[in-house]
Amino acid sequence: MPGFSLFPLQNNFVHSSLILNIKEALNLIHMKQVFIPLMALVLFACQPKEKKMYVSSLPDIQQKVEEFKTVKLTTDLSALSEKEQQMLPYLFEAAKIMDDLFWKQSWGDKDELLNNTADENLKKFMVINYGPWERLNNNESFVDSIGEKPKGVNFYPADMTKEEFEAFDGEGKDGLYTIIKRNEAGALEVVPYNVAYREELNKAADLLRKAAALAEDEGLKKYLELRADAFLSNDYFASDMAWMSMKTNTIDFVVGPIENYEDALFGYKAAFESFILIKDKEWSDKLTRFAALLPELQKSLPVDAAYKSEVPGSDSDLGAYDALFYGGDCNSGSKTIAINLPNDPEVQLQKGSRKLQLKNSMRAKFDHILVPISQVLINPEQQQHVKFDAFFENTMFHEVAHGLGIKNTINGKGDVRTSLKDTYSSIEEAKADILGLFMVKQLVEMGELSNHDLMDNYVTFVAGIFRSVRFGAASAHGKANMMRFNYFEEQGAFSYNAERGYYTVDFDKMTEAMNALSADILVMQGNGDYETAQKMLADLGVIRPALQKDLDRIAKAGIPRDIVFEQGPEVLGLK
Repeated sequence: MPGFSLFPLQNNFVHSSLILNIKEALNLIHMKQVFIPLMALVLFACQPKEKKMYVSSLPDIQQKVEEFKTVKLTTDLSALSEKEQQMLPYLFEAAKIMDDLFWKQSWGDKDELLNNTADENLKKFMVINYGPWERLNNNESFVDSIGEKPKGVNFYPADMTKEEFEAFDGEGKDGLYTIIKRNEAGALEVVPYNVAYREELNKAADLLRKAAALAEDEGLKKYLELRADAFLSNDYFASDMAWMSMKTNTIDFVVGPIENYEDALFGYKAAFESFILIKDKEWSDKLTRFAALLPELQKSLPVDAAYKSEVPGSDSDLGAYDALFYGGDCNSGSKTIAINLPNDPEVQLQKGSRKLQLKNSMRAKFDHILVPISQVLINPEQQQHVKFDAFFENTMFHEVAHGLGIKNTINGKGDVRTSLKDTYSSIEEAKADILGLFMVKQLVEMGELSNHDLMDNYVTFVAGIFRSVRFGAASAHGKANMMRFNYFEEQGAFSYNAERGYYTVDFDKMTEAMNALSADILVMQGNGDYETAQKMLADLGVIRPALQKDLDRIAKAGIPRDIVFEQGPEVLGLK
């Protein structure tokens, strides 16, 4: 209608008897009835939708953030050639992709979570934990309106039951590199990682190939090329074997879906992570000789021959590294200070495993956390035994011990990992912890560690438990820590002076308890004894009230719970 306007509509209608006939008046009435509701609809649609904002459920979220000591991840890059330095930006970019993929697996939409969080301290704590659940406090939620962490996170449908999964006949359903989803009909289906995360893995593969083109070390070059292929094929065996064959590389890049701790439902699915590492050749040379001793150490295990019948690969190697970057699973919550890979039991049987000690991270934890804790809880007369070399050895031989024992049960139940189901990760970590200490004792007796006071390892080991159990008992490592502590306490491996608040290690009883626990775990694994593993975790894998009081004392002392990294190309001065 010529000259029509929404706003003067009422005036036009009032004077219609003077300028319009009845038909036109009726038309105006009709238009008024139509356009005013339309106007209301338009105005309503233009109103901004209220954002869902995330707020802390804890009153002390800033204190939670301040419990993490910030450490810069740096090293001397002068040992790298020009081409090796040119590789680093590609590796950092690929490593960041792994970080983003872990967010998808453990929570979902990272940007939605962080962009709708106004509190900067809450946001920082979410980044530390890769979501709204506190990893060092039994995965308790610290965000209002967000409940319990799903045990299967995003590896499985949220509404899937264990019974439904067990009844599901899907090839690869228990594979490391698949997720379980519902199809359009609501039925379960298996989706390989290279399909579920196609866009990200294609990009990561391209970056690895660019880095490989610059690699001067043939072993590193081959590994990067095969790892790129693995991202696209979902078959990681060849690249794991190539990683095992690297001997002369200065740069190391651990990248891909690796550990299965994040899958607390079954322990089947591998989570994405990444490490960029620079080898400390001087320290690595000191460790090389221990690799050849694995078969002999296997024979010395305190169990019957059937439980140590497999011969571990002697192609394993030990090395010391400075870390430049942690991404994804390894960066969530507590920070890894050593790596034992690959996890594929077939690769371990053929080639062994590589044990990488992250020296700069380890030193930071020892100086800022372990020593202060020992000053609070260890008998002053024994604090002289808390030493970095002992901490380094205990950590190193923990990783070596993952390769000991057997990977397949002795009674036809299949491999140990599958037989122990959701208990496997905790039991395996407990095995590595206790056998690592057992191995130090064996090496001292073999004369491989000369001028060595085993008491240093024992006292540092106990102090290390206090450092670790502060992380809670929800994770595989947390349950393993509590198993050892409660077992040692029951066996009298240490005594507690309640009046003074100090723990004192008993050398002889510690040795006896170490041997007994080693045997118990090795037999449990060899038998694939799921029921016994469940009972041990239920009985011993908990923080008891008396210990909690001592942990509270540590908290009051203001000792950091863990470290958090300032890391990336900028920290290293790279463009």
